[in-house]
Amino acid sequence: MMQVLIVNTSELTGGAAVAANRLKDALNNNGVTAKMLVRDRQTDDKDVITIKKGWRTHWNLLWERWCIFWHLHFKKNNLFAIDIANAGTDITKMEAFKAADVIHLSWVNQGMLSLGNIRKILRSGKPVVWTMHDLWPASSICHYAHGCDGFKMGCGNCPLLPKTKNDLSARIYKRKENMYKGKNLSFVACSEWLAGQARESGLITDQSITSIPNPIDSSFFCPNNKIEAKKQLNLPTDKRIILFVSQRVTDKRKGMEYFVEAISKLSEQYPEMKNTTEIAILGGHAEELVGKLALKVNSLGYVNDPQKIRLVYSASDVFVLPSLEDNLPNTIMEALACGIPCVGFSVGGIPEMIEHTINGYVAASKDSTDLASGIHWVLEEADYQKLSGAAVEKVQACYSQKSVAERYIEVYEKALSNTHYAL
Repeated sequence: MMQVLIVNTSELTGGAAVAANRLKDALNNNGVTAKMLVRDRQTDDKDVITIKKGWRTHWNLLWERWCIFWHLHFKKNNLFAIDIANAGTDITKMEAFKAADVIHLSWVNQGMLSLGNIRKILRSGKPVVWTMHDLWPASSICHYAHGCDGFKMGCGNCPLLPKTKNDLSARIYKRKENMYKGKNLSFVACSEWLAGQARESGLITDQSITSIPNPIDSSFFCPNNKIEAKKQLNLPTDKRIILFVSQRVTDKRKGMEYFVEAISKLSEQYPEMKNTTEIAILGGHAEELVGKLALKVNSLGYVNDPQKIRLVYSASDVFVLPSLEDNLPNTIMEALACGIPCVGFSVGGIPEMIEHTINGYVAASKDSTDLASGIHWVLEEADYQKLSGAAVEKVQACYSQKSVAERYIEVYEKALSNTHYAL
């Protein structure tokens, strides 16, 4: 039986960790032995292995941040928007690495793997598959391009750094270019949008790039009784609930400012909504938004219990995620699986998930007026039950464990057939 080792910084914290963990389960349920190797472990899952922790593992992240801080001329802006992978852990001597037939890299930043560690993995002779949860593997130091096309031609003059032609981004780009040269990698992007960006990268022009979405367990994330869910969360059963979810809700990339504007426009245009509709916000720093929205806010805080997260979706009537740039958000997938229509901007992989007026509404990017129209359309104008049914059908057709696992197995088998193990 094929053995796959999935490498990710965290077991469950962050969207990439959740997606990698779900892939591990999907593979194990479909004929592959999959283990997950992480730095930060949160459960006692027997299929999750952790690297040996000590002062060095903590120092890796601190050293990387200090170096970035220095290159930012000691300014905090963009401190965590950049990863340079100058420190990490050598995993090639671990038994789990030696036993694996395929090494599957996922999100390995913030001190998990350095570029030197990745180079050693590539030189091991084992086939390497790398899932791109963002652009970092195909760019220099950034996770999202934000309109910059430097990753297409070599970087330099990075908008995230003080302006210099031969800056840190240009030097890291060269290091990655040398690291990939002559190596046989199989890249997988979680959305067609990200795959399209990756194919434009000057770093990986000779590498295989496939698009495979993240999987979800649709037997767990599924429609539940809305009234009962609201009661359990102490949300009003006689009000519609507009849901916003983000690991850190103040993250500008998630578009909270447009959400605030859209809610303001709704309350002005439809004042009766103040008596019929409330907002639920799930995520870190949610309490900071109380009083900033024109409708009553229920701050649910940060939750990592999957059962409670499922309950929150079930209690909601519409899920809104106005991201300014995003790959394939787990939150939209979870909401759809629970039968909740979604509203989002036409950016990144979001239009691949939300089918306009079929299972939700796709608004024009950065258009809070259209966003407000979409929310109102879902709640007041559309056939809600039809939208809800289409949401569930979308997940079952595109994101089921079986279909995603089968597509990854094809990638693994192809990578194995193209690889000659180093002696």
